[in-house]
Amino acid sequence: MGEEVGCCKRTGTGYGAPLEAMSGPKEALIYVPCVYNGTGREKPDFLATVDVNPNSPTYSKVIHRLSFPYIGDELHHTGWNACSSCHGNPSSDRRFLILPSLLSGRIYVIDTQKNPKAPSLHKVVEPEHIIEKTGLAYPHTSHCLANGDIIISFLGDKDGNAQGNGFLLLDSQFNIKGRWEKPGRKAEFSYDFWYQPRHKTMICSSFGAPLAFTQGFNLKHVEDGFYGRQLFVYDWPDGRLKQTLDLGDNGLISGEIRFLHDPTKDTGYVECVLSSNVVRFFKTQDGSSWSHEVAISVKPLKVQNWILPEMPGLIVGLLISLDDRFLYFVNWFHGDVRQYNIEDPKNPILVGQVYVGGLLQKGGPITAVTEDDKTWQADVPKIQGHCLRGGPCMTQLSLDGKRLYVTNSLFSTWDRQFYPDVIEKGSHMIQIDVDIESGGLKINPDFFVDFGAEPDGPCLAHEMRYPGGDCTSDIWI
Repeated sequence: MGEEVGCCKRTGTGYGAPLEAMSGPKEALIYVPCVYNGTGREKPDFLATVDVNPNSPTYSKVIHRLSFPYIGDELHHTGWNACSSCHGNPSSDRRFLILPSLLSGRIYVIDTQKNPKAPSLHKVVEPEHIIEKTGLAYPHTSHCLANGDIIISFLGDKDGNAQGNGFLLLDSQFNIKGRWEKPGRKAEFSYDFWYQPRHKTMICSSFGAPLAFTQGFNLKHVEDGFYGRQLFVYDWPDGRLKQTLDLGDNGLISGEIRFLHDPTKDTGYVECVLSSNVVRFFKTQDGSSWSHEVAISVKPLKVQNWILPEMPGLIVGLLISLDDRFLYFVNWFHGDVRQYNIEDPKNPILVGQVYVGGLLQKGGPITAVTEDDKTWQADVPKIQGHCLRGGPCMTQLSLDGKRLYVTNSLFSTWDRQFYPDVIEKGSHMIQIDVDIESGGLKINPDFFVDFGAEPDGPCLAHEMRYPGGDCTSDIWI
């Protein structure tokens, strides 16, 4: 029997529909991977538990740190062992956080149920076992499947070649089952992905070859073909690559990808990091294939005192509200967080924007130049007396859509290249209050988590997850 929730029966983990999730409980905790790799501090990365309950005496504080056994992991994105795709399975339980390590290839399984405020290490899937059985290295995105399995994208082989990419399957006990994708036609890259069972489709983006991006960003690597500009369309759940969408120069370095949450919809968006476009993908009219078009374009800015005469926005942190009304992303270079109304998916409208960092802050050496040759810099406020370092990067939205959390580390090597002050002084996490009626963004002055004040020294904070589920991990079937 399912548990009664309002007028609906709830079986298994998660929520029966996206709009049901929006009325779920308000978040009280958030888990944040924190990285020492690449900072020069010989410490293992850790998972921070942050108190986000404004009625708590430890609000906006790190209340627990789970340090890992190894140095050099570079924790990155996370996922759950079970989410709303498992809603119909009464045995499913959103208990374990899946934490791939981008550089070491190690996968940590974290038990968040025994003590949600102080999660514990449950299991480690070692990289040598993954390489031996599948040849995969450099793990990135993790998603749960309705049958209890877990699928994780890998960016390359042990030597960093993108052609060695693919998808790992773990069973519900976190044992290696093998590769998900079928032999045959192969994708050149893999990065972030999202599946949509009602359309029998999974679509994967194409960031770049680990042997290139781990060394820092180099424009020549783009010219030499070490970065992607494609979307790869797979049959779901069959795992056969059926279509490649070449995004061209409009889609250089395709990154985070999101379908609309409504599982009946056949449209979604992908951030194109270097081109600084958001591309909409959708089924063609006859339903036989997929197509794409640029939906949002952030123009490069003419600048002074930078490495190039023009500065792209460098779009990252893409997500969509659970009601499919608003799309969010950040410009890591320019320093702004943006909110778009996407009720007409073809014509997004900018309804909220706030600067929370970036390379163009007032008082810094870099200035933007307008068309009439005037210069300007972004006015970035302090929070509780703290200057906002670096540029906004990872985002996470509350279930009700009213609170957007933002951290400011992209990848340690790129952080060092473009924001050395973040390497030296550490990351932070902020909260942005969202107007969900007509749109609008405002920095919350009461919330600031300073990862520069960690006991073991400043660290880099990355992607965030709520124990009860969020807008970037739940998929409905």
